Amino acid sequence: MKSEEFKAFVRTKPELIKYIQNGEMTWQKFYEIYDLYGEDANAWKDYLNDKVSKEVTASTLGITEFVNWLKTVNLDSLQEGIGNIQRVLGVFQDFTKKDDS
Repeated sequence: MKSEEFKAFVRTKPELIKYIQNGEMTWQKFYEIYDLYGEDANAWKDYLNDKVSKEVTASTLGITEFVNWLKTVNLDSLQEGIGNIQRVLGVFQDFTKKDDS
């Protein structure tokens, strides 16, 4: 799958994050470059720089992925799920209280 290959490529090139953070590029644009040219060095020469790669660490990539995942979380669904769990626990508590008395 091409998208998985792209993700693996990006993990090895954390310096690309700089272009996303400053608004010069988007992940979609980078994916399109990857889709057209693959990992060809000429296609990436404007974006990959050894000096920059030392500044941006893999942990930054991990944080970025986490923040992006967090953006996709539907808080209403999460709250509804927690409410359902609370109701189930309440029912169990009621059963155990009745057994004790």
